[in-house]
Amino acid sequence: MKVYKFGGASVKNAEGVRNLHNIVSGEKDLFIIVSAMGKTTNALEGVFAAMQQGNEKLAMERIDESYAYHRGIIDDLMGADVTIEQVDLLFKQLRNTVRNTIYRPSDAELWYDTIVAFGELVSTTIISNYLNGHGVANRWVDMRRAFLTEQRHKDANVNIEATAVRLKREIADSEVSVFVGQGFIGGAPDGTTTTLGREGSDYSAAIVAHVLDAESMSVWKDVDGILNADPKIFPDAKKLDRLNYMDTIEMAYSGAQIIHPKTIKPLQQKNIPLYVRPFGDKNAPGSVITGDVERAYEPIMIQKNNQVLLNLHSRDLSFVLEEKFAKVFTTFDSHRIRINLVHNSAVNLYMAVDASWHIDDAISELRAEGFDVDKQEDVEMVTIRYYNDELYRRYAFDERIIIKQTTPHSLRFVRTK
Repeated sequence: MKVYKFGGASVKNAEGVRNLHNIVSGEKDLFIIVSAMGKTTNALEGVFAAMQQGNEKLAMERIDESYAYHRGIIDDLMGADVTIEQVDLLFKQLRNTVRNTIYRPSDAELWYDTIVAFGELVSTTIISNYLNGHGVANRWVDMRRAFLTEQRHKDANVNIEATAVRLKREIADSEVSVFVGQGFIGGAPDGTTTTLGREGSDYSAAIVAHVLDAESMSVWKDVDGILNADPKIFPDAKKLDRLNYMDTIEMAYSGAQIIHPKTIKPLQQKNIPLYVRPFGDKNAPGSVITGDVERAYEPIMIQKNNQVLLNLHSRDLSFVLEEKFAKVFTTFDSHRIRINLVHNSAVNLYMAVDASWHIDDAISELRAEGFDVDKQEDVEMVTIRYYNDELYRRYAFDERIIIKQTTPHSLRFVRTK
């Protein structure tokens, strides 16, 4: 079994779906994971926002726009006279969800997951139908039934042991050897829909590869492979042909967009190679991540945007005690706020965290516990691994830098935009 994952940018139009077909044609023993098409997740977030506002009319308008977008792809692929009943049913279910839900702020993440999951359900339904009609017999798999997650919404972890039983049951006794399932979504113990975190389709594919003992996993992207930097930010970026798991984990943790941070562990546990391959050329080698590669020591530069810098200090000037550290970290964990950088002095603790719905709630809790908290929004964190003298001179003295950390192998700083 091999696992292929295709992102939303790759299948944003009919041309992309045809190219996916070209890539998978002739494959056997293949599990395909697909994201929502194009900017559908953003569009469905707009539906959710209208639902929060109690604006049913606006929500329905945005659903109609999303339907028209997908209907246009179907028309291009199969003709205007073709109807995919499952797609129409999914949009009917989406409309009914908005109409019939009495929204409460305490249920925000539940309804967020329920609504945005329709993007993956629709995309995989269209793609499965198209493949079945064009020589690639496949079975559509509902990953809400196959993936059992924790009872947590918007960033759920997968129970791999229980998922192994469910997933194998879903594909058992199949007359075909190609399967199409959704990335990003799963199901909670109470039967509600969960999501695995933004860009979580990589993680979905890795779980499938782990459970099915895949020979490899491939992520097809609109790039030639893994670059050591984002060329839009760092013009000297170049392709890395081979990486090991450790460097990739470091890149993902620091904010590299090429791979979702949770993806590597399930693959590493079974030494499954991960290929990042160009969607536009199925024969190009791309890059490979495996446990059989020495550390590259090639400079790797990552910029993580949408960060919030917090400065915490205790009102009684007695900060650096284990119990106070524990309180801070427990508070952020309870609100699922990811901490990316920590920098402390005797009485101050600086933390760079991902922007989140829950930051203000966490700050309120900490203030109630005796901390003063200052918040600086819209900053960016830059990490340079295996920096050299030239890179240090170029980036370490930027006047916008607020906090800087240096180790023998890494330079990391937070700066204003």
